[in-house]
Amino acid sequence: MTAIVAVHGVGHYASGHAPAEIVAARSATWAEELATGLGVAPEQVPLTYAYYAHHLHRNRPVSQGADALEQLEREHPEAIQEIAHWAETSDESLGLGLPSVTGQGRLAVPLRQLVSVIAERLSLDGRLTRAFIALFFREVALYLRHHEDPARIAAREEVATTIASASARVVVAHSLGTVVTYEALHAHPELDIELLLTLGSPLALAHGVFDRLSPAPTNGTGQRPAGVRRWVNLCDHGDIVAIPRPLKQRFPTVDLDLIDSIAPFDFHSAAPYLRSAAVAATLAPLLATWS
Repeated sequence: MTAIVAVHGVGHYASGHAPAEIVAARSATWAEELATGLGVAPEQVPLTYAYYAHHLHRNRPVSQGADALEQLEREHPEAIQEIAHWAETSDESLGLGLPSVTGQGRLAVPLRQLVSVIAERLSLDGRLTRAFIALFFREVALYLRHHEDPARIAAREEVATTIASASARVVVAHSLGTVVTYEALHAHPELDIELLLTLGSPLALAHGVFDRLSPAPTNGTGQRPAGVRRWVNLCDHGDIVAIPRPLKQRFPTVDLDLIDSIAPFDFHSAAPYLRSAAVAATLAPLLATWS
């Protein structure tokens, strides 16, 4: 039994490497990050990594270094409206005081300028923020194209299979991985999970994510997967994709919905979340019962 399954978010695709090789390396990395926060040795954190990104990128050309946002506009024009909705939601949730974002269903300002303004308002590195937003919405577009897309089904089945084969008691999911995990657990209600811990989750993001979930929300409410006994959600105050918040607005069956200062200058990366005191406090009681 592995006990913990970790489900990655965006930016974890590794071209040219076998999935088994990636799973082995990143299982060790994520166990080490959790162990740091818990104050224990990595070998005391029984974790395996569920890798699904290769399903989304199969048979797709590798980026040749073009401007990330320009490439996103060219390859996934449908994502631009989702970015407009994201910017509006960010403005409402984070109080950014943005200028008018949309006009007649289109961005009212160039995409690059919009993301740069948001980065400036939040005192973030503009270049890194532009690259992250391009990456995030590209992978969201790849996963959420339509309900029966083969890549979407393969990704969530990969996660479900990993959870089942590991006899996992806990699932720790980050970013887009929270969406894949949510759908995988709904598709497989026989999976019995003691704790679902979601980090930096965009599950509640209107239009771009929430309205495209499978199963679809009912009357504006997302449903807890049947096999999940306890659900804890954590997001950083400055996480610009874990919006709107609190998550319980859209998912009222979340047991504990935490907003904390995780990493002021690293608003969405997995490592600061995994090392955080909030994650350690959530996992430590369970690890104590396994020893």
